[in-house]
Amino acid sequence: MRIAVPLRFMAIRALAFSLLLLALSQVSFGQIAVGISVGFAPPPIPVYEQPICPADGWLWTPGYWAYDDDDGYYWVPGTWVEPPEVGFLWTPGYWGWGGSAFIFHEGYWGPHVGFYGGIAYGFGYVGVGYEGGRWEGGHFAYNTYVNHVNTTIIHNTYNTTINNVTVNRVSYNGGQGGVEARPTPQEQSYSSEHHVAPVAAQAQHVQAARGNPQLRASANQGKPPIAATARPADFKSGAVPSRSAGGEYHAPPANATRGGNAANPAANENRPNAASANRPAANENRPETGTAARPTPGHASEIDTHKSTPPNTGNPATDKKYQQQQDKLAAKQNQEHQKLQQQQEKEHQQAAQKNYNDQQKQQMEQRHQQQAQQLEQKHAAQTQHVQQQQAPHPAAPPSGGKPH
Repeated sequence: MRIAVPLRFMAIRALAFSLLLLALSQVSFGQIAVGISVGFAPPPIPVYEQPICPADGWLWTPGYWAYDDDDGYYWVPGTWVEPPEVGFLWTPGYWGWGGSAFIFHEGYWGPHVGFYGGIAYGFGYVGVGYEGGRWEGGHFAYNTYVNHVNTTIIHNTYNTTINNVTVNRVSYNGGQGGVEARPTPQEQSYSSEHHVAPVAAQAQHVQAARGNPQLRASANQGKPPIAATARPADFKSGAVPSRSAGGEYHAPPANATRGGNAANPAANENRPNAASANRPAANENRPETGTAARPTPGHASEIDTHKSTPPNTGNPATDKKYQQQQDKLAAKQNQEHQKLQQQQEKEHQQAAQKNYNDQQKQQMEQRHQQQAQQLEQKHAAQTQHVQQQQAPHPAAPPSGGKPH
């Protein structure tokens, strides 16, 4: 959360970042373009088996390659997830070529499966729609042709053959070698429906994947040792390895940087890193919030995902209640992050279209930093308030006595 800080402390984000971020015709596809742009394509989707469904009503969310500035691409294992609402389906996220870089479009929950780049993630996600199951009268029915389900426990199943004409393990849309798919009118109509951001369990799953060095493409060469899990963030029980990489792994180009131009390698030479250029060190000028330290962002896209802290009061019922309160707050805060991020990315696009001069770009970046900082300041206060409410209170001293 940030208060307005003196201008001398304000980081001016690299101008390259604003120019890179959107030739985004994909923004109209209805998925939020997360502020991550990468100058080289993600590896192919590895070959792996699906773990058995752990509980009735849980839906499969396919694995994908995510990106971190420090460690490059890393694999987020596919996993079964409890949907936020009955009747909701998962639209996977995807990487799409935006004209200057590959940009990630966040997945979401909603009543229909929308456009996800035409990527054939498997297990019912054939590139268009979802063939892995359907909601019937408040219960989810699984297509056992593509899903691994224990039918002695889960009885709401059916078996319909899915004919995949082409086996394609390409993990991105557009650009050189990418999937050439565009949203259908029906998929475009789905983009205006009520959507829900990834649930807290999915955010924890991504965090666990990012923190596991074995899941980095640079370490596993496109064949992650943990390809899928039965439950989010559980990398031991029910986890399965890749059978093979989805194709030949190519290490990042020597001059590649986040936001580089994969279609024109020369454009990557001497390009400043958009995540660090003209910005103070992450710990400089960090406001004191009274909560766990979070780096001061210069843009909504740099705000870390909020996640709850498992309570440990010694009372399972109280822990469950507190966990639900924290999950609800974290989900609301993450939605506010995404809303601000989407707004700022649109302004970046407008700046590129209107050819802003340096002064206009600087003013826009300063405004974006203030917005991001103020939002984080607000969220830190909310989190602190909840933590104070959940903190154990000292027992009242006996009558006439004094507390020790």
